[in-house]
Amino acid sequence: MIKLFLFDIEGTTTDINFVHKVLFPYSAKCMQDYILHHQTHPLVVDAIQEVRDTVWKEEKRQLGLYEVIDKLQEWIKRDRKHRALKTIQGLIWDVGYSKNDFKGHVYPDTKPFFKTILEKGSKVGIYSSGSVHAQKLIFGYSIEGDLTPMISYYFDTNVGGKREVTSYQKITQEVGLRPEEIHFFSDIPEELVAAEAAGMGVTQLLRPGTKSSRFESITSFDTFKNYL
Repeated sequence: MIKLFLFDIEGTTTDINFVHKVLFPYSAKCMQDYILHHQTHPLVVDAIQEVRDTVWKEEKRQLGLYEVIDKLQEWIKRDRKHRALKTIQGLIWDVGYSKNDFKGHVYPDTKPFFKTILEKGSKVGIYSSGSVHAQKLIFGYSIEGDLTPMISYYFDTNVGGKREVTSYQKITQEVGLRPEEIHFFSDIPEELVAAEAAGMGVTQLLRPGTKSSRFESITSFDTFKNYL
């Protein structure tokens, strides 16, 4: 029996265009003002230092505050999965959601599938490169309402990269299940390779624009319901 259904977000539960055409531009637009007005916030202080440490390690140069902001803007354009960027973006999006500037997109088959999973006695988990805070915002302020009560676990890159086998092994340990009791959904074959190598069941989501691979695939969670 599958006890935990683990979901990627971008391209799986959520249209990737929402992230790249709504969330990313919003964080880019607000980045400078947010950091300048919140530069003493503990999370912002830590993120700024992380950027400086990374640039010193990679480029051997020191950054002033405005150069840190420029580097974060560069990373947004490159979609770099850096913890400092994800932290700052999450804080900015928190403001956007609370002001009702946008709502989190979820595909129409997501909420019903979550509901079916819970009715069967299993649990729902999320594993995304976005921060846990950002994950909770997408589902908490979603177009389908607040879905966070349906979700038991959230994981981000603090457990490791999504293409690393050890990340899925850590998740398995944290939830206290055997890997075969977890099923992972993603649109990215490299992530499915890592999860499969860790012993999890995997399924690829073929949302619009996604290319098929060797993995079993579905175009909607409605199809997977037949296996439950």
